[in-house]
Amino acid sequence: MAQLRRFLVERDVPGIGGMSIVELCGVARASNQAIEKIGGTVQWQQSYVAGDRTYCIYLADGEDTIHTHAELSGFPVTRITEIPQIIDPTTANN
Repeated sequence: MAQLRRFLVERDVPGIGGMSIVELCGVARASNQAIEKIGGTVQWQQSYVAGDRTYCIYLADGEDTIHTHAELSGFPVTRITEIPQIIDPTTANN
């Protein structure tokens, strides 16, 4: 299996901030179906919805796989940024 790297995927999705939980369930379902088609080279961890934009955390083998997911799911990609390091409050204890 390919080494998966962490990415932040920004998407401009007009109206997503005003969607109901039922509509967001449909969005999540479309994403999950695309991931199933692609196989084990991409994992969706979570997304943050802010206004007309989402900020999604994915594990993937590369940017091409994230673009494939976008095509299959129907959700545009505005920007992809690899996340090579993560820090949090506990980092201060190292």
